[in-house]
Amino acid sequence: MTDPRSDEALLAAHVGGDPDAFTEIVRRYTDRLWAFAVRTLGDPHDASDALQDAMLSAFRAAPRWRGEAAVSTWLHKIVLHACLDRIRRRRHHRTHPLDDDADVPLPRDPMTTRMTALAVEEALARLPVAQRTAVVLVDMEGMSIAEAAVVLGTKEGTVKSRAARGRYRLAVLLGHLRPGSADGGNEEEPGDVQATGRRARRGGG
Repeated sequence: MTDPRSDEALLAAHVGGDPDAFTEIVRRYTDRLWAFAVRTLGDPHDASDALQDAMLSAFRAAPRWRGEAAVSTWLHKIVLHACLDRIRRRRHHRTHPLDDDADVPLPRDPMTTRMTALAVEEALARLPVAQRTAVVLVDMEGMSIAEAAVVLGTKEGTVKSRAARGRYRLAVLLGHLRPGSADGGNEEEPGDVQATGRRARRGGG
C-alpha cells in the first residue's frame, strides 16, 4: 500500500527512527533521480553507482535537513554532487577527450522516438557540465529556475544563462532532427530543443 505521508513527514520519521520511511522516499524518487544521473553522466553504470552513493549520503545527512528546500530538490542536489565527483574522477583517467566541435552522429531513422532519444543523450553529453545540468533540471526535470538554482548552488540568473547557452548548443547539435531538415542545419530555436528533449524523455529516456 502506498504510504500517504508527505516527503517531509517521511524524512522526519526516518530521523526519528522509522525503519521504513527512507525506503519509501527512495521508492518515490529512484526512477527520476536515476534518469537525472544518466543525463548528467551519460553512462547508466556510472549513474547507478552515483545514485547509490547519493542515497547513502542522503540517508546519513537526513538529520541535517532543515526544510530550506523541498525534499526532492535536496535529493537532486545530493545526486548532482555524486555525479560531479564521478566526472572529476573521469578526467583523471580520460585518454581520449571528447572533441567539443565533433558532430553528433546522425541517427539512422530520426523519425523513431528511440533514435531521437539517443541523439538527444549524445548531444547532452557534449555540453559543458554546467550547461548540461541546467538544461536537464529545467527542461527535462521540469524544475523552476529557483529550484534549479538551489540544486546547483548558484544564482537564478546564472541558471537562466547556462540553460540558454545549453539550449543554443543543443539546437546546433540537433538541427538535423528538425522536420524538413536535410542538411543538419543549425537554425532550430531553443524552444524546439525543449520540445525534442521532452519527447525523448517520454519515449526513450
